Amino acid sequence: MSSIISTSEISRKYVMGSEIIMALKSITINIDKGEYVSFMGPSGSGKSTLMNIIGCLDTPTDGTYVLNDHDVSDLTENELAEIRNKEIGFVFQTFNLLPRASALENVALPLVYAGYNSSEREEKALAALAGVGLDDRAYHKPNELSGGQRQRVAIARALVNDPSIILADEPTGNLDSKTSYDIMDLFQELHDKGNTIIMVTHEEDIAEYSHRIVRLRDGLIESDVLNKNIRSARTPA
Repeated sequence: MSSIISTSEISRKYVMGSEIIMALKSITINIDKGEYVSFMGPSGSGKSTLMNIIGCLDTPTDGTYVLNDHDVSDLTENELAEIRNKEIGFVFQTFNLLPRASALENVALPLVYAGYNSSEREEKALAALAGVGLDDRAYHKPNELSGGQRQRVAIARALVNDPSIILADEPTGNLDSKTSYDIMDLFQELHDKGNTIIMVTHEEDIAEYSHRIVRLRDGLIESDVLNKNIRSARTPA
């Protein structure tokens, strides 16, 4: 199986006044197409920095990063934005929905930047909402939806451009336990359809839904193991 993500000795250095902070130190990792991976680690471990680099929200100070055969290590901001829109679907803990826009308009937003016309945007956005079981809520605004429904809208938005990777940052962090299991069930369905999923979480029981767990500490990979006890999302922890 071919690697969709390949980093070679990437590091990320931040200069704060006279202090130099090494957020990542020589990280080499490969993720294959169709994998379901969790990044874990305490605060300050580097997992968010690694996620930002993989998501093309940041660039490494040193090393190389190849995403779907594109070397993205030294791209400009505009080039990174184009790669993000084409290759990556983001799901955030806080949903990041536009409050005055309908579910349909929120899901269609990435298609505006991709150059689709209005009828194409509506068709693709409705299909994405149907895929997460929310086509009957297409014209509701976020404040008319439950937390779980809002996260499903965010997942539909992440899927609407058929990205290479779904990148989920603490996707259940603002949800109650039952809704969290429903969302993890949906991620499992997406993975079963062949989607590559990378999830950042600090919750052990959520990480156990993934098939591989990468633990970071002090900017280094502490362990990288296949999960032998994959939890079914239909069975609450």
